[in-house]
Formats: sequence, structure tokens, C-alpha cells
Amino acid sequence: MNAFHTVLKFFQDCGLFLIPSLTMMSIGLAIAVERFIFLGRARSENRRLWEKVLPLLQGGRFKDVAALVAASDSAVGKLVANGLARMQSARRREDIDHAMEEGMMEIVPRLEKRTHYIATFANTITLVGLLGTIIGLIEGFTAVAQVNPAEKAALLSASISVAMNNTAFALMVAIPFLLIHAFLQARASEIVDSLEAAKITFLNLVGRLGGEAAVKDARAS
Repeated sequence: MNAFHTVLKFFQDCGLFLIPSLTMMSIGLAIAVERFIFLGRARSENRRLWEKVLPLLQGGRFKDVAALVAASDSAVGKLVANGLARMQSARRREDIDHAMEEGMMEIVPRLEKRTHYIATFANTITLVGLLGTIIGLIEGFTAVAQVNPAEKAALLSASISVAMNNTAFALMVAIPFLLIHAFLQARASEIVDSLEAAKITFLNLVGRLGGEAAVKDARAS
């Protein structure tokens, strides 16, 4: 119970400035959990689909690939679908590459969606905590000026201790938020890099298979 009362007193001493900090902390945690689940699911879905698509691409079975990616909602499926769709009207590597880049421009914002709010909340909570500390110190010094000189030291130290709680709480929230933000950004960048690698592999396979088909046609004629 002593630990509970200590924590309760800590929050009570923070005053009204604790309310916006707790609100931003709650929203930030909700975003972090949602992004962690979303990115983890996107990563696993991309990996599973690509493991099925790659052997079909290597065998030149583009119709089977098209049917497979059409039934998937994963990022790599949409990327491959864009490439296959452009192959219907153009065979140049540049044209297919541009079509897949258009797909990337739609996919990347979804991977990075709302993540930047976590860093924003970390910085804002720190500033709110600092503001609460400054307001607390102002109130403390104002109160000290009106008391008996013998009580000033004790009252001043108590006021400073209470005021610093705001900064302490802000830092306890902001530091993990910055670490979470860095982790989510790294996870999103990892997925983007894997999509870029899949795109290059797709283009290379299409180019190789197209060149082999041209050679066969030339020999047949």
C-alpha cells in the first residue's frame, strides 16, 4: 500500500497539468499498439505471399501470379499486381518500374501513418511538464513570500519538490515514446526495403524471361 500511496501522491502533486499529459500519453500508446500490430501483420503477410509468388515468377507463370496477388490485400501483392497490369500494355522495364513506383507511393504512407504523432506527443508532453514545473515554482515562491521567515525553507523545498513532479512525469513518458517512435520507424523502413527488393527481383525476372522469349522467337524464325 505504501507504494500505491506514493504513486497516488505523485500524481496528485502534479496538479492540473497532469491531465493533458495523461491524455496525450493514452492517445500515443493507442497509436503505438495499433502501429505495432499493423506493421507486424504487414511484414508477415508480405513474407508469406512473396514466398509463394517468387517460384511462380521464376517459372514464368504470370497468370498464376496474377490470380494469387488478386486474392491478397498485402502490400507486396498490390506492388506485383501493378507490375503485372502494366505488362499488359508495355514491356519496357522503365514503364513497369514506373507503375510499381506508383504503387509504392500508395503503400509507404500507409506504413508510416500516424507514427509521427508519437514523437510529437513526446515533445509536447515534455513542454507541458516543463510548463507545469514553472507554474508550480511561481506559485511556490509567491506563497513563500507571505509566510514566516522560519518556515520559508521548508515551504520552498516542498514547493520545488511538487513542481518538479511535472517534469519527472513528462520525461518518464517522453523517453519511452521516442524509443517506440524509433522502433516503429525502423520496422516501417524494413518493410519498405523488402518491397524495394521484391520490385527489383520482379523487374529482373520479367526482363530475363522476356529476353529468353525473344531469343526463342528469333531461333524459331
